[in-house]
Amino acid sequence: MIGKLKGKLVEVDGNTGLIETSGGVFYQVFLPPSLLPSSIINHPSSIEIYTYLQVRDDALVLFGFGTKQQHDFFLLLLTVSGVGPKTAFTVISALKTEEIIQAVTSNEVDVLTKVPGLGRKTAMKIILELSTKFKSGFDMKNMVLSDDDQTVISALVSLGYKSYDAKKIVSKLPKNLTVEEKIKEALKKNFDK
Repeated sequence: MIGKLKGKLVEVDGNTGLIETSGGVFYQVFLPPSLLPSSIINHPSSIEIYTYLQVRDDALVLFGFGTKQQHDFFLLLLTVSGVGPKTAFTVISALKTEEIIQAVTSNEVDVLTKVPGLGRKTAMKIILELSTKFKSGFDMKNMVLSDDDQTVISALVSLGYKSYDAKKIVSKLPKNLTVEEKIKEALKKNFDK
């Protein structure tokens, strides 16, 4: 098992990097955007990364992480049924670990669905399965909103509210109100604090 690599990043092609170790061995590694330089490499740069080796019938695939926290969270995502290394790596690459934790603990499925290629069903599965590990209260009704509630949340977000705060406020409003009444009530409740 290759747990960590230290060497020089000598080539970048898309989201993969070629790392040369001091022994002269070159490893092709998938790297998150935070580890990829924004310009073409003129001089090889030193790099030290945590890695995960995926063994497939047709290939050995190496994924790299800048921090132990990223690596550990990647492993945690792999415990979710239906989430493979490629999907877990895409989530880690697209979002900060803190954002993922916030999304899971707050039932923010919309945050996860912004990850390229991650559907709503898989995002909900990640939240459901990881919320038990985080000991947070998973609540399906906070994830499935009516069209009216989504309209109210969009209105509140356009007025400067954070998505999480808007959802929290809307979830506490009576369901029998019209969209306009919900927006008025939401604004009142926030100013009453």
